[in-house]
This record gives sequence, C-alpha cells and structure tokens, in this order.
Amino acid sequence: MALLGNWTLAGVAEEPHGILRLAPDRIQLFGRCGILVGSWRADAGGLFVAGMFGSSGAEGGPGCTNAEPNPQWLQRVASYRLEGDRPMLLDADGAFVARLLPGATPTPGPYLAASEVAPPEITDEVRRQFAPASPLPASLAPAARDRLVGKWRPVSGPRTAYVEFKADGEWRGSDGCNGQAGRWVVGSGGAFLATTGPSTLIGCDGVPVGAWLTSSWRAGLAGETLVLLDARSKETGRLRRAD
Repeated sequence: MALLGNWTLAGVAEEPHGILRLAPDRIQLFGRCGILVGSWRADAGGLFVAGMFGSSGAEGGPGCTNAEPNPQWLQRVASYRLEGDRPMLLDADGAFVARLLPGATPTPGPYLAASEVAPPEITDEVRRQFAPASPLPASLAPAARDRLVGKWRPVSGPRTAYVEFKADGEWRGSDGCNGQAGRWVVGSGGAFLATTGPSTLIGCDGVPVGAWLTSSWRAGLAGETLVLLDARSKETGRLRRAD
C-alpha cells in the first residue's frame, strides 16, 4: 500500500518531468508521450511488475509510439524498496531504476476527469487487496525464474491454450482462441506476480490462463507441474511444459 499515490519520477532520463500514478486498479504515466495507461502489481516482499497497454493525448517527443507504449525503463523494474516515504524502483539485480517523490499533481486534461488523477483512496477493500499473501505450501517447490521460462499448457482443456514466459519478463498466451500478453516477475519463496492487457473477445470453451496469472501470488512446482495459487493459497491453475 505504500506505493499507492501520485509520484514525481526522479532519476529517469527518459522522463525528466514524468508523474507516475499508482492506483489500485491501474498505473498511469503522465509524461512526454502523453498519458500512458496500464496495469501493475506489487507485493509486501518487494516485488513489482507493470505493463502499459494504452495511451491518450499527444505523442510528444522522439521515440513515442502508440504501437509499443511500454517504456523501456519501466520494463526493467522488477522490485522496489522503501526509504521512508520515498520508494525506489529497482531492476532484477537490485540496481536503481527510479525514485518516486511524493506530492505530484497530474493535470486532468481533456480525456480524464479530476477524480481519475486524484490520489487514490485507501479503503478496507484496498487494504485487503494489498495484504501479504500466504506462504507457498510446503508440498510445492518454489518456481525459480529459469524453471518458468518457456511454454506451458493447462493440464486440462484445449491444446490451443498456453502461456509462454519469456526471459525478458514478457509473457504471451491464449485461452484457446483469444491472444493475451503481459509482464511477469518472480521472487523468493515462490512469490509470483503478473499483469495482462486487453484481449480479443472471441467466444469459445477455453481456459482463462490470463486470469490465472493475474490472480496468482505464488507459483510452485509439483514435480513437473506448475501450480499457481492466489493470496490465500487457493489453487488458480495447473500447467505442464509444452515442449
């Protein structure tokens, strides 16, 4: 919950005057490419993952494109550390990526109402959403990053459903007929977080692999089977390697 709020970015050369808004349901970057919108997740242990999937407003400076809205500096972020009231965003090796300074005030502009840029309200529901997750059950081995990279299919369901974890932190997949994609990160003790963006809406009897990922907080291995668990250790899905 310490990350929720409106922050001025410091230490990011690509965004010298950028503002990052972290609300329970979205991440927004007010910067040189207009307003980028996406999803993010973080846990009490310091994991952080975010992915932008949309934009609004003028594109602004060089290198801005609606086709690929994910800033490279944000793709590098895999964790965070709190220094008083100033969070630091770090990469997978613990190196500095950005510092978040409190007190930012985004401009609503023509596309967003004032309520959509105000500091997010911390409700009891939000507190529950960001509460520490249950530990991985002892019956499962923590799923390390190198064990996850590759293509997986649900234990049951159509053969066209899959998820592929890429080494650069991106994942791509399908529920059986709709393409999906997002970002993922793992930590110690089987900690696991993933985001997803918009999907196509073809109706079919598929497997909701995207929903499995975005509702999971832990990933463990039962032999060669990947088991995903929610915050209360309830199983969300099982997958096996496709290769």
